[in-house]
Amino acid sequence: MTTATDTSAGNIVTHRAVLSIAVPVMLSNVSTPLIGVVDTAVVGQIPDPAYIGGVAVGALVFSFVFWGFGFLRMGTTGLTAQALGANDVDEVAAHLGRALLIALTVGLALIVLQWPIRGTAFSLLGGSGQVEDLARVYFDIRIWAAPATLANYALLGWFIGLGRTDIGLVLQLVLNLTNIALDALFVLGFGWDVRGVALGTLTAECVAAGVGLVLAWRHMRSRGGSFSVASLLVAERLKRTIVVNGDIMLRSLALIMVFVWFVAQGARQGDVVLAANAVLMHFISVGAFFLDGLAFAAEALVGRALGARHRAGLIAAVKITTLWAAATAVAIALLTLVVGAAVIDLMTVDEAARAAARIYLPWVVVAPLLGIWAFQLDGIFIGATHTAQMRNAMIMTVAIYLLAWWLLQPYGNHGLWAALCVHYLARIATLLAYYPGLLRSVPV
Repeated sequence: MTTATDTSAGNIVTHRAVLSIAVPVMLSNVSTPLIGVVDTAVVGQIPDPAYIGGVAVGALVFSFVFWGFGFLRMGTTGLTAQALGANDVDEVAAHLGRALLIALTVGLALIVLQWPIRGTAFSLLGGSGQVEDLARVYFDIRIWAAPATLANYALLGWFIGLGRTDIGLVLQLVLNLTNIALDALFVLGFGWDVRGVALGTLTAECVAAGVGLVLAWRHMRSRGGSFSVASLLVAERLKRTIVVNGDIMLRSLALIMVFVWFVAQGARQGDVVLAANAVLMHFISVGAFFLDGLAFAAEALVGRALGARHRAGLIAAVKITTLWAAATAVAIALLTLVVGAAVIDLMTVDEAARAAARIYLPWVVVAPLLGIWAFQLDGIFIGATHTAQMRNAMIMTVAIYLLAWWLLQPYGNHGLWAALCVHYLARIATLLAYYPGLLRSVPV
């Protein structure tokens, strides 16, 4: 299916172009949860549940620490795609250089600040003394991967911005498969318990970063692009990079507040509701793996069209990516409706949690039908680097979400899920309000 909805010199948006970006992202996203499964399975061979708990708590700390720096992926994607659309090969290279410079600086700062980070994190998390001791061992080893982990974010964002998500898939597979193999070797082969899991992750992050840097260097050479230290530190462009990334970071922190609040309010309703919501949130996460692929395609193609200053190309990118995303969302919703109850039974053996999850399952069916528009708008605004609008829209969304939650409290957990759906609607409405201005910023 290669019919072009819109064409312009050097800027053709086709169904094949969209799928060539989206499908590798979906595949790499599906491979990522295997790490957690293998980590758990490997340490689960040790006849003491504290080891599973130690790895789980340690990994959770890094999920939150590194999640806050996801802007390195998103910001790099939009800026790179725009430079590519403008056919500025040196600036394409410079955007990777600036992102890697930020990744190195932040990564080294995390290593230097590891003791206060560790102390703060473990003071907020529960767990037995043995679990905390094992989690600290895990933390003390894996923290040294910080520069490589953040460099991998930057490299992934850069390749997505170039529309080369196939290379992004290769890097994710290198990371995940190396991690899995080393976990098995270090824990089952050498008997290094939690230390082996942490060292496996550290090594895998470094290997993936090394492979990514080599592939990026080869890609730049093939395009004739280059950069110098002076070009990386051009004040105006470095400032723009920092501002874009700062806006995305604030927006991401606001978004995580929505889900943290959701979990916390579910926990207040008792263990059964908490367990049911946790099971159902896995449906939301898996759906996001697939919807992310189309959102990433929107980022790359919208950024490219904006860089080429071609409004028709931007509109074509929006239309085609959203068409595929909508079809994907409908498929996810229908599949959830058909097999949701069976999947719930596979995920928990507790009858009370099963029954509760079935009661609230319809909200999970609705979620992708609403979330798709929010995901797509996020991708459009990231590609256009209209990040201040994204930041402002998410702040307004949080306020609307909290108001909805407060008004819907009498309806219990149904009210909590309804408030989550309101959050999607608020994200859609607030970003749509900015969309006409985004279009006006691009010449006809």
